[in-house]
Amino acid sequence: MPRWHVHAEVLALVATLAFCYVWLIRKVGPKAVHPVERSVTRRQVASFSVGLLVLLVAASYPMHDIAEHYLFSVHMFQHLLLSLVFPPLIIRGMPAWMMRYVLKPKGIRVAQFLTKPVIALILFNTVVAVTHIPNVVNMTTHNEGFHFGMHVILVSTSFIMWSPVLTPLMELPKLSYPPRMMYLFVQSLVPTVPASFLTFGHTVLYRAYLHAPTRLFGISALTDQLISGLEMKLLGTAILWGFIAVYFFRWANVEEREKIDVLEWSRLDTLEASKR
Repeated sequence: MPRWHVHAEVLALVATLAFCYVWLIRKVGPKAVHPVERSVTRRQVASFSVGLLVLLVAASYPMHDIAEHYLFSVHMFQHLLLSLVFPPLIIRGMPAWMMRYVLKPKGIRVAQFLTKPVIALILFNTVVAVTHIPNVVNMTTHNEGFHFGMHVILVSTSFIMWSPVLTPLMELPKLSYPPRMMYLFVQSLVPTVPASFLTFGHTVLYRAYLHAPTRLFGISALTDQLISGLEMKLLGTAILWGFIAVYFFRWANVEEREKIDVLEWSRLDTLEASKR
């Protein structure tokens, strides 16, 4: 295992985000943006807190150190946390007034364009494709600044990708349940292409992991690459299909309630007509 050390910059980032969240709740609140909205719910606080914990785990020792120099499969798992777990937790943890305050009117106008479903999918999956180019991956293992920059871009486009299904803002485009499920279904299919190269490849694509300082856990470079492809396809798909399942049952409940309401209205209308 790599030598243990503290990632002070990650701790500072997580602490800053936590401080800003508490400050917005206590010092700003919904009255500064929209007086009708609730301040924050316990579920939102829990979601935001878990999101920060995921960020801390993904960007600290040992995951970050192993992902950067030893195992590409851990690198892939780190990216899945940063793109498919961290953003939805943070979005779910932010009430509408808070997101509106953070983005400001100019940010909202930019987000209205970037979070259109087709644009959001293209942006996110372009970044995913670029981050799997061998030269880019090799560069991230040797240049910490470049690695940080790629993570910032990945996380930023991940927030954009999740927005059409999770945004609390009325100003941003949000899909209804059926298109939402189709959107996530398409997103689950796109990573199949790079995942297939990783899973079924017969040569190691990433030189940095081929020449790792040591073979952790006795995993060969080719097996490590195969595992990363399975993670990308199976874990990524499982997360997205988990959301699809939730939205399916929510949609079914809405449809059932509307059906009952229509039947009840029809029955009352019939009774009213008979009284006349």
